[in-house]
Amino acid sequence: MYRVIAIVGGGLALAACSSTADWLNLSALKPGPIMDTVRFESTPPGADAKTSNGQTCKTPCALVLPADAPLSVTFALNGYLPDTETLDPISSGGGPSALQPNPVMVELEPAPPPPVKPVKKPAPAKKKPAAKPTAAVKPAPAPMAAAPAPQPAASPWPAPPAPPAQQR
Repeated sequence: MYRVIAIVGGGLALAACSSTADWLNLSALKPGPIMDTVRFESTPPGADAKTSNGQTCKTPCALVLPADAPLSVTFALNGYLPDTETLDPISSGGGPSALQPNPVMVELEPAPPPPVKPVKKPAPAKKKPAAKPTAAVKPAPAPMAAAPAPQPAASPWPAPPAPPAQQR
């Protein structure tokens, strides 16, 4: 029985030497960044709010953001000019930091209409000056021609057969 315990204990010791345990570096015990929930609102609603750390949402919304460094938030909506606000971490009374302003409220301005390109009109064709008729020569009046008789439109169907001739 002692041999079995010695072999198992030796195997565990050998396995422990071959790998490093994650709990030995104690990084899991370090506190993470302080987080703060920030609310975003825009007029008109439905704008995309994108923070400088990559988080996005559609207003009105709220995001949980790290409060250890300043962040910027850009609001964008089709037909409106984009707007950017800065969130600054502020410590109050030795307590944890909080991002200010909270809530972030922006009023988006309508985008100006795109400039209209002027339509270039084609240059008028230059007319040749008409020759002045002399007083002695008068142009003869044009003869009046009779209009041709209208012809029936061609039919896509064959013509009916002629009626048989009757004998008397």
